[in-house]
Amino acid sequence: MEGECSCSFYQRAKPYIAMISLQFGYAGMNIITKVSLNRGMSHYVLVVYRNAFATAVIAPFALILERKIRPKMSLMMFLQIFVLGLLGPVIDENFYYAGLKYTSPTFSCAMSNMLPAMTFVMAVICMMEKVDLKKFRCQAKVLGTIVTVAGAMLMTLYKGHVVNLLWSTNSSVPETNSDKDWFKGSILLIFATLVWASFFILQAITMRKYTAPLSLTALVCFMGTLQSIAVTFVMDHKPSVWTIGFDINLLAAAYAGIVSSSIAYYVQGVVMEKRGPVFVTAFSPLMMIIVAIMGSFILAEKIYIGGILGAMLIVAGLYSVLWGKYKEYKEKEIEEAIIPEAVKAVNGNKQMMILANIEEINDIEMQKNSEGKRTVSVAISFTMPQPPMLAREAPEGLI
Repeated sequence: MEGECSCSFYQRAKPYIAMISLQFGYAGMNIITKVSLNRGMSHYVLVVYRNAFATAVIAPFALILERKIRPKMSLMMFLQIFVLGLLGPVIDENFYYAGLKYTSPTFSCAMSNMLPAMTFVMAVICMMEKVDLKKFRCQAKVLGTIVTVAGAMLMTLYKGHVVNLLWSTNSSVPETNSDKDWFKGSILLIFATLVWASFFILQAITMRKYTAPLSLTALVCFMGTLQSIAVTFVMDHKPSVWTIGFDINLLAAAYAGIVSSSIAYYVQGVVMEKRGPVFVTAFSPLMMIIVAIMGSFILAEKIYIGGILGAMLIVAGLYSVLWGKYKEYKEKEIEEAIIPEAVKAVNGNKQMMILANIEEINDIEMQKNSEGKRTVSVAISFTMPQPPMLAREAPEGLI
């Protein structure tokens, strides 16, 4: 019993563990990428190398593990994959990296916390999420989304006093970004978050028909590599930007490609298939908290009181959204379990009533046969009774 309980608990906890682990992966990508961009790495080239690494890592697994279940490619499916490659690897990543270059990792993650709200609204528009404000779980999701966005905005707009942590009391990094660049970076990050939400919605729609998540991830990354190469040739003409060595630039491209693209796309797709896009994006606020702590260690970023208050609001909103999604998931489980049982019970009642009718008919026949044995001379002169017709004798509607 204990083994079954622990196994059942692990199965229920797997989506949560996967998404929390993914936020740690995203946080590491933000820190390493910020260092690489500060050293002059072109974000256009970084996107190309990132998706090339992702394709190289995920493609062999897709070819081997999904060779028998991979659906056939149609024109509509190709167009969806083409748009996914354009939304995720090209537009989202380029705009996010540009915004990250003008701002900071903590600020970029704070702006990304609008992702659950944007995804929730787009999911409602696409009728992937139902909002019934009479139900408490829907109220919790709406309220949690609002609180999460409010916390992100508080963290962005209000700084307050600097909080001196034990490991950062003596560190002081001057503000190198002007207000103009900071505003430009904010606009780029907002647009990147909107595109990211669109990517999640389209990915969920595509996975309903293309039921091979590894292959879909490989195709999206490969398509994104080709598209980002074309964008780089148009936006950055210098051949020197393609130069990369065994340094932080290579680490940033490899880490982002392996962890934040190939592994992240696959994990998000699998979890999204079971829990939906809103559940996946609801964990993004955790990345901001992780980056704020890691940034204070590695980049000596300043942590303000406004950031701490905003983080507290974000966590509260996160738990509210997750609670609403959990209640919705449990209700769906109960409905899926009740309907087959009800059908089985109805069918069972039909079978029992039919069997009862058959037994009743058999009893009548036995009585007739016994009476026939007593009056053999009379029974021979009569026509033998016709066998009972089950469809006639059974009550109408039971068969």
